Amino acid sequence: MVTRDAVVCLGAVAKPLNSIMASRKKEFALQMVVSNQEHWEEFLGSKGLIVVDAYQGWCGPCKTVVNLFKKIRNEVGGDLLHFAVAEVDSIDALEKYRGKCQPTFLFYGGGELVAVVRGANAPLLQKTILEQLQAEKRVLDHGAERVVIHDEALPKQEESGTVGEGLEEDSESEEADNLDQ
Repeated sequence: MVTRDAVVCLGAVAKPLNSIMASRKKEFALQMVVSNQEHWEEFLGSKGLIVVDAYQGWCGPCKTVVNLFKKIRNEVGGDLLHFAVAEVDSIDALEKYRGKCQPTFLFYGGGELVAVVRGANAPLLQKTILEQLQAEKRVLDHGAERVVIHDEALPKQEESGTVGEGLEEDSESEEADNLDQ
């Protein structure tokens, strides 16, 4: 039999649980979940700076940076800063990031890669976000030129036109490095 005191006690427990659930909903709203190629292409069309946690399906997104992202979002506000998580296994455009076991944060402006941070280095992430956000504002407000980068840790697929050429050069240089040791 449920007594009146038990119902009152349950009511007291339910309220904090609701606030906990609400805070989790805010966490999910902070980072957009990009789940396929179509969502990826649509999201890259967003105006402003896009910070993407590109993660492996077996590992999941980096949770240690969520509080940093919340802090930065609260400090800078505005509609020009977007955070997302993207599983590289389900997005063709991120295929070159598959098999990496280190947190990788990709920064996009105008659909172009403008910066990459590897590892959950909070000070470096904060610095990069703030610098790239200012650069994106200069591009949008004053027509400044956007500095696009090629991720040097990856094969030069876009420049060479074929997937295999960049890999071949990298493996030759790795073999030479191994012989030197």
